[in-house]
Amino acid sequence: MKALFIGGTGTISNAITNQLLETGCELYLLNRGNRNEHLPKGVKIIQADIQNEEQVAQLIENEQFDVVADFIAFHPSQVERDFRLFRGKTKQFIFISSASAYQTPLSDYRVTEGTPLSNPYWEYSRNKIACEEYLIKQYRDHGFPITIVRPSHTYDERSIPLGVHGRRGSWQVAKRMLENKPVIIHGDGTSLWTMTHNSDFAKGFIGLMGNIHAIGESVHITSDETVTWNQIYQTIADALGVKLNAVHVSSHFLATCDDQFTGGLLGDKANSVVFDNSKLKRLVPEFVATTRLDQGIKRTIENILAHPELQIEDPEFDSWCDKVIAALDQAVQAVKA
Repeated sequence: MKALFIGGTGTISNAITNQLLETGCELYLLNRGNRNEHLPKGVKIIQADIQNEEQVAQLIENEQFDVVADFIAFHPSQVERDFRLFRGKTKQFIFISSASAYQTPLSDYRVTEGTPLSNPYWEYSRNKIACEEYLIKQYRDHGFPITIVRPSHTYDERSIPLGVHGRRGSWQVAKRMLENKPVIIHGDGTSLWTMTHNSDFAKGFIGLMGNIHAIGESVHITSDETVTWNQIYQTIADALGVKLNAVHVSSHFLATCDDQFTGGLLGDKANSVVFDNSKLKRLVPEFVATTRLDQGIKRTIENILAHPELQIEDPEFDSWCDKVIAALDQAVQAVKA
């Protein structure tokens, strides 16, 4: 198989890249070369900015691919560009969408690929929906061989998966735990969530590559393990070897305090979701997610503690947490007075 990944070094695509090379795939990555230093041997690089359509068209002029996958398309104009570039050059085009495109809030907590797409809270998700709609039209009108993949919350060893964190990543929350400071959990912590290790996601994704039954289909790839946010944070605290000091805060309150949480919480993590992976398992019968959350989190924590460069502090978020918690404490005292 000859495949081209646009991107190829992110949380999701990095695991696919590593596993795919073990199968003997001829793999090309098209990117700007900013994060290629840790790529495994055997990857072929097409160094270019995908936004420079004319340059990319010249570089791939004489190429044909079995699979092209775009991991960094977020806006309809970007998949329109992909259609122009790869029409007639690939047997399968895989678009990485998002499970946050599903109906929010859900009318049924069980999510299948037939769940409607609608998210009034998050522009990111609405753009992904628009991308899907454009590609489906190209499939129907022109036979463009699309497969749409919808990841949910996928993580690796480089970042701790959380519900509430600052703009500089999740380490500051772990640091608060290590310092026995209270950490914020959105809502009451009992809503249901699914996290998927990137190595498990890669198994499902590779099974869809070159799969004739996946053409024209939309498929989500997640673990079958469902946990609450309280369990997630407790698992992180256990991996750090500390006691969890949790403060539960309304998602609406958090979004009012900082609009970055409007999409990420109200449009995503504040809602209970349970994914039905039956369709994926019909298309990829061998798929099974084998990394249990506590096992994956333990590996992530161990890796981050061993690599100080991954411990990116966020004093602004730390101060913001203190202010939110203090405001809640003051409200409680005011009501009791």
